[in-house]
Amino acid sequence: MKDIFIYGYIMQKNNYDELEEKIGYSFSNKKLLEEALTHKTYAFEAGVPLNYNERLEFLGDSILNFIVADQLYKSNKYFSEGELTRRRSFSVNNKFLAKVAKQLDIGTYLRLGKGEQKQSGSENRTNLANALESLIGAIYLDSDLDHVRCFISEKIFTEAFQF
Repeated sequence: MKDIFIYGYIMQKNNYDELEEKIGYSFSNKKLLEEALTHKTYAFEAGVPLNYNERLEFLGDSILNFIVADQLYKSNKYFSEGELTRRRSFSVNNKFLAKVAKQLDIGTYLRLGKGEQKQSGSENRTNLANALESLIGAIYLDSDLDHVRCFISEKIFTEAFQF
């Protein structure tokens, strides 16, 4: 990581090649990746307007829920709506998503404000899960639903996971 100086603040300039290799996706628009990894505390401390990951998180969460619902619906023909909903909720909870984010080492690449860093924000379960959802949103905007499906099936819900 290199540091750059902007309006009195030292900002980290990241090289995301390693992360892209870990997630199995290379971004055409690196700004989307950077935004997905930018926590609002970092953006607020920047001194210049920066986009941060909450909007991408919203999009990624919706896409993840859709893909999981689609898979559950197709693979469990006799389940009721209630059972499908219960299984989807179990599949996309913060604890599970944070575990996956930790395995992908996403916390290392999070851009956090000073206070969030002091509180070990890169290991915070909510921050990790939110960053993973943001990455899903960013991959979708950078590519298409097929690439997102691949990412989700290869990196989040691997073969060991049963729908």
